[in-house]
Amino acid sequence: MRLPRRLAALAGLAAAALALAACGGSSEAPSGSGSAAPDGAEKVTTLRLGFFPNVTHAPALVGLQEGLFKKALKDAGVTVTPTAFNAGPDAITALFGGSLDITYIGPNPTINAYAQSEGAAVRVISGAASGGAALVVKPEITDAQGLRGRTIATPQLGNTQDVAFRFWLKEQGLGVTTEGGGDLSIKPQANAEGLAAYASGSIDGAWVPQPWVAEYVKAGAKVLVDEKTLWPDGKFVTTNIIVRTEFLEQHPDIVTAFLEGNEAALDFIAKDPAAAKTAVNQSLQSLTGSSLEQDVLDAAFADVEFTNDPLPATLATSADHAIQVGLLEKDALEAAGGLPGKLYSLDLLGEVLKAQNKAAVSAP
Repeated sequence: MRLPRRLAALAGLAAAALALAACGGSSEAPSGSGSAAPDGAEKVTTLRLGFFPNVTHAPALVGLQEGLFKKALKDAGVTVTPTAFNAGPDAITALFGGSLDITYIGPNPTINAYAQSEGAAVRVISGAASGGAALVVKPEITDAQGLRGRTIATPQLGNTQDVAFRFWLKEQGLGVTTEGGGDLSIKPQANAEGLAAYASGSIDGAWVPQPWVAEYVKAGAKVLVDEKTLWPDGKFVTTNIIVRTEFLEQHPDIVTAFLEGNEAALDFIAKDPAAAKTAVNQSLQSLTGSSLEQDVLDAAFADVEFTNDPLPATLATSADHAIQVGLLEKDALEAAGGLPGKLYSLDLLGEVLKAQNKAAVSAP
């Protein structure tokens, strides 16, 4: 079974975050005097941005590759330092450690960060993507019962796809274990490692985001569950954007400029999907030394809706799923103020949309 050449490059993302020194010109020295800061706040000349090398994070990839963030932040004298992660829990660790300011991320790591910090650490400032996730398996597996005795990968324990898979299994009446004794095993691992493991026969499938769904299908797997079929109208938040609360409070001008860059990336994708695909591939080439094959890229893009709507009702449902599978403590979430609580801060996005004569995004 042939594996895409980019797997070797992507494997380097498995163990830790990969800092990108040059992506879309973001490594240039800061221009100007930097963003003005409120009294007592440190002046900032660099915005540290997290994202994943996935099509579900295409607005980040396009914004970096096309210099849209750079352009939006230029007047503030701020440049972008991007960092790529395999999955959300690693990005949250970096954010908690103070090495990230804003990151594209899935709903479940967002919820965990909010709960663990008692509602203090993060705020959702925009949506980015809906859809684009699925359970892909060996062709001979035809239903949930066919997963008995199998090993299935997810990107990381507690990430959005991991929670979705565990909740779906619970609804199917199947128990999960990593040490034997259950109906099947889940093996959280980096997406590139999972695809290589599938090709070698050591796992039987995976619940993953795009473009990994399309990569597994190209490697001979089939889609057993398209996650869209599990949600009303097929809409569910796959990627939203969060910011450190302290950064938001101290530098609203930088956050506003970033949101303008994200809107520019969403507009770019909507107006010229072909150019957006090219930009994504160029960004992946810079990141991994390789790129997606065109059929994989086309299939992945067709499966994702790019939107500034963070779809908060679906995030709340994801939180309930995480509680039911034991990956989120209900008491911790309630101690943080519950959902939506203080999680959403959409005022700056509203200002950006109003200035651009776009439809408002409803606050939860």
